[in-house]
Amino acid sequence: MKPMKMHCLMIRIKKNDTVDGKRTHLVILEILKKSKISGATAWTGVEGYGKRGTSNFQIEGISVNMPIVIEAIDEISKIESALPDIKKVVGDNGLVTIHEVGLV
Repeated sequence: MKPMKMHCLMIRIKKNDTVDGKRTHLVILEILKKSKISGATAWTGVEGYGKRGTSNFQIEGISVNMPIVIEAIDEISKIESALPDIKKVVGDNGLVTIHEVGLV
């Protein structure tokens, strides 16, 4: 069976990021759903670092600003149609990447 060529959209943000008082990852998931992307998953990371410093989670005390990765796989045309809205929401506060994947 030959894999079907699809694309994966990956968005890296922090858990505590907000847009107009709403968590950024929820806003992004709404954009993806509205754009009829087949499906998306938000993954919570344990620790990471980037342009805005370190993201981590500590058991002792309160939850800290953990990294979140949102992953969606679909046709490139659908992903590209959602990109302008996603870029507005993410801005300089995250990283948006697209790479080709083989769906089997």
